[in-house]
Amino acid sequence: MKQLLILSGKGGTGKTTVASAFIKLAKAEAYADCDVDAPNLHLVAGWQSEPEKTDYYGMPHAKINPEKCTGCDRCREHCRFDAIVQGETHSVNRYACEGCGVCVAVCPEKAVALVPAVAGELMLYKDKHKTFSSAQLKMGSGTSGKLVTEVKKQIRRAAGDVPLAIIDGSPGIGCPVIASVSGVSLVLIVAEPTASGFSDMMRIVNTAAKFGTKIAICVNKYDINPKHTEKIEKFCEESGLPFVGKIPYDTEAVKAINNGRLIVDVDCISGRAVREVYQKTMGLLLGKGYVKNVDQSFS
Repeated sequence: MKQLLILSGKGGTGKTTVASAFIKLAKAEAYADCDVDAPNLHLVAGWQSEPEKTDYYGMPHAKINPEKCTGCDRCREHCRFDAIVQGETHSVNRYACEGCGVCVAVCPEKAVALVPAVAGELMLYKDKHKTFSSAQLKMGSGTSGKLVTEVKKQIRRAAGDVPLAIIDGSPGIGCPVIASVSGVSLVLIVAEPTASGFSDMMRIVNTAAKFGTKIAICVNKYDINPKHTEKIEKFCEESGLPFVGKIPYDTEAVKAINNGRLIVDVDCISGRAVREVYQKTMGLLLGKGYVKNVDQSFS
């Protein structure tokens, strides 16, 4: 299974807009949303059925047995995360607890134990034609990278031997992005033509390069700042990175998205530009001989 990962380095560049368009154009049989902090690909994926949901367990949290606790306060004194709540019998603030186990070690009454904690929820949408893997991290959990890994494992396991999976990544370069990049065939970076957008693009390029992953770059809303678009194109040329196209700012795209539609569902300049970006990206991913007639009809 070849995996195409779409990243942006920051939020708001149009990464999910491009990813959802690619899924439609490729008639993808397998796709995933690895933005586990704020997943939203399901909003435009068109699934009518409810997903299969599975609890995801992250790092264990401490739990104090009130029947054994004598209030000696040793656990609170030794907790460097201030996660112990003092009382007649102590309790644990699960949002502050890091599961280090110091409280377990110092409790003379053996009243504290590390217990499994639900850190998120895996979601799997599946029918006879396609498979969609997603997840939602619970507030306060710090295991986003591990949950992303589970999302990718789930799509490989559920989709079987399909030839291509398209993955919508998360913004930034943190743990979820690093977990997303691992093992993919190609990273498409959707850049924004601004000073911060260029800086964020560079961070993603450097991160992906450390994994030895193939990289391609496109610019969304390129015409809002032509000078920065030229800067991005020049960087790609000097660095030997494939530049696969420019997508203009398009008010029709905004209307389509607000109406829950994809930019390739309507006849608009951004939709036509995305089709060209798609063809070039698939050529890089599947080989120079790749030719596919992209459906030009609009629903």
